[in-house]
Amino acid sequence: MQDLLTVLALLGSGVTAGVMCCVALSLIPGFRTLPYDEYVASHIVFGRHFDKVMPPIVVLTVLCMASLLIVAGPAPLTVAALACQLTVSVVSQFGNVPINRRVKSGRCPADEDPRGAWRRWHFVRLAASVSALTTFSVWAVIR
Repeated sequence: MQDLLTVLALLGSGVTAGVMCCVALSLIPGFRTLPYDEYVASHIVFGRHFDKVMPPIVVLTVLCMASLLIVAGPAPLTVAALACQLTVSVVSQFGNVPINRRVKSGRCPADEDPRGAWRRWHFVRLAASVSALTTFSVWAVIR
């Protein structure tokens, strides 16, 4: 059971960090170059699939890491990785998701362009997801 949970947590944290890197390297720079109305249309199109896939991946990864604390016993690296992965979930839910909903609703005028705030929140998620993957990978190797 411990090996299965470890593999699932590694996979989930790797996918999460990879998606966050992809967004930071491609979508954010692309969004910055677009006029506001084109940004809104693009945000809706590109976010559609992320919104369906990423929350379950992040939550399942958190559950796998939390289960490992029970099965394998708490270790500082797994606790740290869990805290980082939880940070991704909390920042997404309370930072990025409200902005996404506002943009997609069409009730976000151009003079309140949310790209800067959304980008800042995203870079917090990026740092947390890469930290979770790194910390958990180190634990998996040395355990």
